[in-house]
Amino acid sequence: MTAPLRPAARRISAQTWFDFATVLVALVLYSIAWPTLFVTHQVSPVVAPMLSALAVFPILFVRVNPALGWAISAGAALLFSIGMQPGPDNDLPFQVVHVIVLFVLLFAVAMRASVPIVVVAWAATSILFATTMPGSDTGPLWGWAMGFGALALFGYLVRILLASRRKLERQEEETEVERARRAILEEKARIARDLHDVVAHHMSMVVVQAQTAPYRIADLDPAASAEFASIGATARTALNEIRGMLGVLRSDGQLPEHAPQPRAADVPALCESAARAGLPVEWTVSGDLGSVPDTTGLVMYRVVQESMANCARHAPGAAVQVAVAVDPGVVSVSVHNAAAATVALPSAGGGHGIDGMRTRVGAVGGELTAAPTPSGGFEVSAKLPTL
Repeated sequence: MTAPLRPAARRISAQTWFDFATVLVALVLYSIAWPTLFVTHQVSPVVAPMLSALAVFPILFVRVNPALGWAISAGAALLFSIGMQPGPDNDLPFQVVHVIVLFVLLFAVAMRASVPIVVVAWAATSILFATTMPGSDTGPLWGWAMGFGALALFGYLVRILLASRRKLERQEEETEVERARRAILEEKARIARDLHDVVAHHMSMVVVQAQTAPYRIADLDPAASAEFASIGATARTALNEIRGMLGVLRSDGQLPEHAPQPRAADVPALCESAARAGLPVEWTVSGDLGSVPDTTGLVMYRVVQESMANCARHAPGAAVQVAVAVDPGVVSVSVHNAAAATVALPSAGGGHGIDGMRTRVGAVGGELTAAPTPSGGFEVSAKLPTL
């Protein structure tokens, strides 16, 4: 199905057709003015084409600059009335085609030009016709002034009507945009509610169970207590990040008040937390992590976090090595796990971790590769710009 044209596209198309029609009308009027000029006026065949063009072609300015077209047409009419001799059977100072062009241009001036220019065009046209048309001894100035005033007033009313329609179209577009924005906010709020009901609730239960385990389970050895403490800390961190994400989803574009996003300097703490949780991870950091911009640092943190989560999920018990190197203009990240001693069962969901990392890295202008190693392990490496 073809999408409907937007109002701006419709206006452009209408302008094109209007210009085409204007040129066609000008050619028709010119084809009339040229041969009839010899009937209405005493003129040389050499200058007749130019005089006819001067009478007709100002109508081509009707859309782009009607005031200029009116000025040229009115000046040509004055020139005709002063410098040209009417034919024996004609008492009009200029051709009827010329009169039609002046009427059209005055109407266009009333529709397009400023009010002072409209008043000047109305007064000048009235004086021109009152002083050049037959019957000047009857004092026709007020009659011409009233006639052209009605024409200019009608054009001005049409101008107001078209302006009101354009304003209404803009309001309808703004209303449609606001309606779409409201629908997006409602959908974000619904997603936030679902995430809170499904994820945040269960994460809260994990935190509570981990924190109360030493009090509920008798004769719990120190190693198990430390394990529960690590589980509780990791769950609290994840819960805080989920709450921050829910705040973003519930907001209308304003940044919610929540804890700062992770930075590059938080990567060692992330590795320590993973080690406390039982992941056999070793990490090396070279360079100043504090010099990494926050946006790049957040991407780097998420890459390390997701990569270690994948290691724990798909290669349980395998040694993991994390290497971060901060160099001028670029930071390199590598997460490598050895071959797993046991084969992990495939998870029921997910499968978008690497794609998500690649999207994050690409958003800051970096590159990410993720592929198995010849030794049977897996390696994720990324290069992120810091400038």
